[in-house]
Amino acid sequence: MHFDRLGSTLLSAALLAALAGNAQADSSQPVAAGEALVRLLASGTGDTNSAPVFRGGIEVVLTPGWKTYWRYPGDAGIPPRFDWSGSENVAHVEVLYPAPKRITDGSGQTSIGYETRVTFPLRITAKDPAMPVTLRLKMDFATCDKLCIPAQAETALTFSSAATQEPSLDEAEKRVPIRIGPKDSSPPAAFEARVERGKAADGSDRRIVIKTLTAPAGKFDLFAEGPDEEWTLSLPQLLEAKAGKAIFVIPLADSRFGKADVPPKLRLTLIAGKQAFETEIPLD
Repeated sequence: MHFDRLGSTLLSAALLAALAGNAQADSSQPVAAGEALVRLLASGTGDTNSAPVFRGGIEVVLTPGWKTYWRYPGDAGIPPRFDWSGSENVAHVEVLYPAPKRITDGSGQTSIGYETRVTFPLRITAKDPAMPVTLRLKMDFATCDKLCIPAQAETALTFSSAATQEPSLDEAEKRVPIRIGPKDSSPPAAFEARVERGKAADGSDRRIVIKTLTAPAGKFDLFAEGPDEEWTLSLPQLLEAKAGKAIFVIPLADSRFGKADVPPKLRLTLIAGKQAFETEIPLD
């Protein structure tokens, strides 16, 4: 694929100027990686029941027409990897993933990820919350159009609890799926899943059937992950959606298994209109 390098240079300059103009929160300088610009954001502390946790984010601005991937990339792609080992006064960093979308390419493959721009919210636990934190990120990811470019971004940011609020982090956090726990008494969404063995003697028509028992009304989509990275499940196919309920199936013939015939549990991410939910359910 051929690129207009002058156009790419002008785009990068425009993006850098736009990012540099936002001085409402602590942020690192944008760094170019693949067909994207990456920077770190910090926005003071969040409310927790124990020690203060700093809020932060990784902002990725993509060249128009390019995409990057969710933690499970779908039919093809490279999930992002985050290395914080060079950080100072940091005990733990949790990366949150905004709800992704399906992206179909010209070959018929469907990936799971983001277009245009994505901010991964962070929850940063400091060893000593009274002292400044230096966050050093080495991010390995991919930017893709008709071809994929492996990319690595290295950047750092020093901040403290005095970091001012960043509105874009608020918006990114709203897009992170609401986590539903097994003990939630009135969950906003509930599911059941079972394995249908099919009629083929070789098991080639086996599939997982997932039903939403309760969910907000809206356009549905579903992403399913196995219990670990050994499992690569096909993207769920929507069979039926009506009256706020939906039925999805996952053909197992096109899935890559772990150490069992079927995964013992599933990690589900449901998109229902403008809302998103995440939960784990056992699989019979």
